[in-house]
Amino acid sequence: MSTDNSKVSVLKRKAIHELVEVVGISLYLAFFFVAISTYRMILLHDFRDASLNYSFALINALVVAKVILIGEYAHLGKRYEAKPLLLSSIYRAFLFGLLTFGFHIVEEAIKRLLHGGQIAEVFRDMRVDDLLCRTLVVFCTFLPLFGFRELRRAIGEDKFNDLFFHSRASKI
Repeated sequence: MSTDNSKVSVLKRKAIHELVEVVGISLYLAFFFVAISTYRMILLHDFRDASLNYSFALINALVVAKVILIGEYAHLGKRYEAKPLLLSSIYRAFLFGLLTFGFHIVEEAIKRLLHGGQIAEVFRDMRVDDLLCRTLVVFCTFLPLFGFRELRRAIGEDKFNDLFFHSRASKI
């Protein structure tokens, strides 16, 4: 009976850890994705679909956060872990930036289909330059994210959390 309880406890800890990871990454990404949506709407003077744009930004943040975690669990980019943290961070930011580019294409297609477009014209009218620019901004957003994730991996999660989230004055 105690082994069943310990298995449940381990699963519970893993689930809580995963939830904290998804929420943390999602909040970080949501901040930037909403900022990108706002910037785009301001530049284009197009506020008709503001709630839809923000909804997609928040959904994108959740989806991309989950993709990042799945990619990390699948050891995506693992071969660069032995390299300096800077190179590993840049490589992972680039790799996940490409994945995000794919998600932006799907997002744009869904938005246009919701507005009554046909599938052929959706891809014909898609602004690849806009998607590439957003991907560049996302890549720049990913650099610090993966920099901190790589630092956390290198020094250990407990030490990282102590350094970043706990008062050091109480330890003196």
